[in-house]
Amino acid sequence: MKEINEQSGKINSEDIPSEARDAVPAEQKLSVKERNLTANPGDRIADHPQTIEEKAEQIAVDVPDITGDHVKVPTYFIVDYPDGEKKALHHVKDAEAISDVIRVARMDENGDQIWC
Repeated sequence: MKEINEQSGKINSEDIPSEARDAVPAEQKLSVKERNLTANPGDRIADHPQTIEEKAEQIAVDVPDITGDHVKVPTYFIVDYPDGEKKALHHVKDAEAISDVIRVARMDENGDQIWC
């Protein structure tokens, strides 16, 4: 193996012997989905289509925090629009849309949703 580049402190991949680069056989390498590359497993979007009811039941985070309070975050926020449309907005992927809904939807003193 070649020495580390004194100026950059890095090793180029071509400087690593092929047996070291290929230490894990390709058939044993995990795909991105199998490696679960999200901050929380609950952030993952299902591989198959889900109903709004199924999405409404998913929880992204359900743990106590450092203060002892319990934190529970749904994976999807279910929004009932004034025109009768119902959407499941993913708490990460659709964060901007969720913010937009919050800006225009308000609750009155009776707890009824009103749209600005």
